[in-house]
Amino acid sequence: MPLITLLTDFGTADSYVGEMRGVLLSRAPAATLIDLTHAVPPGDVRAGAYLFGRIWHRFPSGTVHLAVVDPGVGTERRAIAVESESGYFLGPDNGLLAPAVAMVGGAVRAVSLTNDEYHLASPGPTFAGRDILAPTAGHLARGVSLSELGEAIDPAGMVPGLVSLPTDEDGAIVGEVWWVDRFGNCQLNIDPAELQRLGADIGGSLELRFGGQARMARWVRTYADAKPSELVVLVDSYGLVSVALDRRSAAEELGLRGGSALTVVPPPPGGAR
Repeated sequence: MPLITLLTDFGTADSYVGEMRGVLLSRAPAATLIDLTHAVPPGDVRAGAYLFGRIWHRFPSGTVHLAVVDPGVGTERRAIAVESESGYFLGPDNGLLAPAVAMVGGAVRAVSLTNDEYHLASPGPTFAGRDILAPTAGHLARGVSLSELGEAIDPAGMVPGLVSLPTDEDGAIVGEVWWVDRFGNCQLNIDPAELQRLGADIGGSLELRFGGQARMARWVRTYADAKPSELVVLVDSYGLVSVALDRRSAAEELGLRGGSALTVVPPPPGGAR
């Protein structure tokens, strides 16, 4: 039974996601469709690439992954399909797919989706997710060969992703917020090993600097370990450092969002608690 995942910035207020699901099932009626999320911030390719890169490995080999975050829709940017050892990745060639393809070990082959025999007749160029990517993904899921879907391209020529990495400046870690979840927890692009390199440990304090502010935060094991109104950092379910408040939105209180810069400063002298 084919499995197709969907990730978009379409939200759920409009019909866009429903239309894509209808097109997919019209081409692959036996497929199981899984909505990863449709809440990527509109046009935020960076956030979409990050989410796509952290999710693909939860699914079995052979899964067809379809992602649409496409501020350049209707322009000369390519719509592509990439085959890997673990499955297929389809989306606009704007950096959205590149991190996931790299994490899976690279592409076996890739095509630009130029064969319009597998597309819908389009009344306009602004909904490639429905008119090009969804029907193509459906055909691929039901067994059409990748080579039938368009012209072969060199995977090395894919637009690279924009997922950022932290840097070290004067002994501090300069990172950014990769993602804010619906609870307002701010996931950083910082590995907990980087905090330990600074001399921090669970129960100790760190200084966080962002947006002209400086706040102390305590490293805790889980959200409930935070005291009322206490800012904390913890290792989240993806193994990365998150900034949080217990039962409140850290993002809202601190004015943080995806892409916000945040610097982590070493613990105070003497390991003050």
